[in-house]
Amino acid sequence: MPEDDPAMSTDTRWHTLSAATAAAALEVDPGHGLASADAADRLARCGENRLAEAAPRPAWLKFLDQFRNFLVIVLIFAAALAWAIGELKDALVILVVVLLNASLGFWQEHRAERTLAALKDMLAAHARVRRDGQPCEVDAATLVPGDVVLLEAGDRVPADGRLLAAHNLEVDESALTGESQAAGKITDTLDVPDLSLGDRTNLLFMNTVLTRGRAELLVTATGMATEMGGLAGMIATAESGETPLQRQLDVLGKRLAMIAGAVVAVIFALDASRGLPWVQATMTAVALAVAAIPEGLPAVVTVTLAIGMWRMAQNGAILKKLAAVETLGCTTVICSDKTGTLTLNQMTARGGWFAGCRFAVDGEGYHPHGRICGDGLADLRPLLLPMALCSDSSVRDATLVGDPTEGALWVLAQKGGIDPPSERERIPRIAEIPFDSAHKFMATFHHHGDWVEMFVKGAPDVLLARSAQWIARDGERPLDDAVRAAVAAENEHLANQALRVLAVARRRIPAGDFDPAGDLWAWSRDWTFVGIAGLMDPPRAEAGAAIRRCRQAGIRVKMITGDHKATAAAIGRELGLEGEVASGAELDAMDDATLARRIDSIAVFARVSPTHKVRIVKALKAKGHVVAMTGDGVNDAPALKAADIGVAMGITGTAVTREAATMVLTDDNFATIVRAVEEGRVIFDNIVKFVRFQLSTNIGAILTVLAATLAGLPSPFTAIQLLWINIIMDGPPAMTLGLEPPRPGIMHAPPRPRHAHILTLRRLVCLALYGATMMVGTLWLFHSALDARGREYALTLAFTTFVLFQFFNVFNARREHGSAFNRQFLRNGRLWLALGGVLALQVIVVNWPPAQQIFGTTALAAEDWLRSALVASSVLLLDEARKLLLRLKERTRPA
Repeated sequence: MPEDDPAMSTDTRWHTLSAATAAAALEVDPGHGLASADAADRLARCGENRLAEAAPRPAWLKFLDQFRNFLVIVLIFAAALAWAIGELKDALVILVVVLLNASLGFWQEHRAERTLAALKDMLAAHARVRRDGQPCEVDAATLVPGDVVLLEAGDRVPADGRLLAAHNLEVDESALTGESQAAGKITDTLDVPDLSLGDRTNLLFMNTVLTRGRAELLVTATGMATEMGGLAGMIATAESGETPLQRQLDVLGKRLAMIAGAVVAVIFALDASRGLPWVQATMTAVALAVAAIPEGLPAVVTVTLAIGMWRMAQNGAILKKLAAVETLGCTTVICSDKTGTLTLNQMTARGGWFAGCRFAVDGEGYHPHGRICGDGLADLRPLLLPMALCSDSSVRDATLVGDPTEGALWVLAQKGGIDPPSERERIPRIAEIPFDSAHKFMATFHHHGDWVEMFVKGAPDVLLARSAQWIARDGERPLDDAVRAAVAAENEHLANQALRVLAVARRRIPAGDFDPAGDLWAWSRDWTFVGIAGLMDPPRAEAGAAIRRCRQAGIRVKMITGDHKATAAAIGRELGLEGEVASGAELDAMDDATLARRIDSIAVFARVSPTHKVRIVKALKAKGHVVAMTGDGVNDAPALKAADIGVAMGITGTAVTREAATMVLTDDNFATIVRAVEEGRVIFDNIVKFVRFQLSTNIGAILTVLAATLAGLPSPFTAIQLLWINIIMDGPPAMTLGLEPPRPGIMHAPPRPRHAHILTLRRLVCLALYGATMMVGTLWLFHSALDARGREYALTLAFTTFVLFQFFNVFNARREHGSAFNRQFLRNGRLWLALGGVLALQVIVVNWPPAQQIFGTTALAAEDWLRSALVASSVLLLDEARKLLLRLKERTRPA
């Protein structure tokens, strides 16, 4: 076989070639198979049937990558400054936080690299092939184009190929195409070149599974040349961008670094110009610079996110990437796979027609709980018995064994009072005509006393064409044109609801006239048409409510599926999805600009390929959306990795999907995503609370020292006091802000924009006002005590006042817009415990002699403690007055 043979090209449309032409192109005799020597030669040229693996990045480089974040660099600089002024403990704490965050990020990347390994493990280990004219078993890795593979029900397809023979063949392709129903396969040549994967019915694809029948497959592609290999390549090349929180913290770090640098320069210059000793000027400037940098920010963010991860895990959502917790909070679009995510992935009968009457069926999935309802329904046993007996499948304890369609009919029979296992024992099968896509029906023959009952199920038009009678309310009647028209109308009625319609028929044969080893096709006429049933994979009961909640929260939901357009549209309507329906073929006809223009108006994408899913995600991200993508099949993995948040199903999801995803749902419940989004919003809210609290403290300290310097006053704080303020207020109180309960109405607000800043101009103005209030109050008490009680007493009073300012300022941080005195005022017990601890520590620092030696403090009079508390409370009372005025102004504003 020439190495540059066009037949070997990955662009060859194998489905458009006949089996004989495909075999000739690959230079193989299907009846003989490849010669061993030829197979070995092709293996040397084509490579093993394995997925390619990129050379791994060295572990030490991956670890160093974790330090490329700007805030991390700023914190390392802060640690160096703390070390330089002799604060070794503070420096060590900062470095421990930095190393902890780096280690966590390194471990997350290590887990992500297991995606390709999991995909590789899904390959079939062995394959039965025909070589040298004899069947034999070989390692699947040694398969080459031109091999003839022999497959039976239950086998996993080891490579892509063209069908040479297909006997009663159905294949579960949901992991690749997303289509819920097993696909019937044929050997006929298909004339349309650009068919979707799901419509190439004469091809089999690596990693799909035979659910029925047997086949002979001519291998056309192996390894990375397969559709599965293409997916592996897409996963390997997909890049994960920074989360919104990571971007915001990077911006915040740069701003704080500029502030710290300016503070160092200004304070040092002013102190030096006043004639202070160089060492003292340097110590003050460096201490204030360290105070300007929020050392506790990574620790608080890490703890807050970790607690959020724990809470999500309790609710069925496991997050593998810490920063992704917050990303959920700004999600604007959820792209959801249909099968197994929005739907149960369990075929269910929803309605039908029997004896001239329509009926409806309630209940979902493979549980037998439910009823069959309809006006004037006759005894349904003649309809349900063929459904129970003309089947190779069963359902036990709500678990399907076999074909999903047959499982749905089994459960329908149970809902109508039939016990399928008992009936199979009472009326045993003695012969059968297997289902085949050529004749589109299955027939079974059962011994029943003096009769042989023939039960048939299949396509309604096929059964009607072979029937001569039908079952009316008063018994069997001739099948005339009026009844045929009525059945056709009912078939169309069910099909318009995107239901898969199956019909059943029967024939009674005298036992003496029947030979199980004879010509069974002799009985394939003169049937009695019994009725029809409409089946579908139903939406999850909770999915519709979750979608409505998403709409209230300003989040759009888009359904992406491999199913046909009509089926997808019907499911979308039932779920309440509003918007257009587009197929994969229509997406192919759109360029990127057209897709970007229409992407917001399309709610349902049908008959899509893995490439389409990635393209949809990229189009949404290009329009500024934060995208969460859900899925359970291998076909979803590239899109999951391309999305901001990849959400995999833990129960039905493949190992590849779970490894590629950022979040795994342990209950496979779409509603769990919505709860996770709420948790993400709460977490971001709490992180903002911490940032507002900490920066107001930093701004207050900077303004106080700067104003004192400009006014010619001594510094109101020593370096050790500044560091103490930073440590105790960045510690427990700030940590407990991450545990705040959700504010009311958090899921009725639209998602925050992707590029929204944590520090908006309005927030910065508020923080500056808080800082100015702290500055004025602290310096007023400091100046008044300086002349009356001396420098040491004034320093202690200013130091204590500033600490108490933080006590009251916490409540400003808890509620940005409404009053801090609300129903949630006492709910966070950990916060109150932390504040009590801060007050106790400050009392110790002021009154305990060993601490007085360290911090340069002296005992304060009781009235000065009271004065200090009253002045410090002004930061809360003034902000409450500001917020009250804003609320009154809002109420008086004309509608």
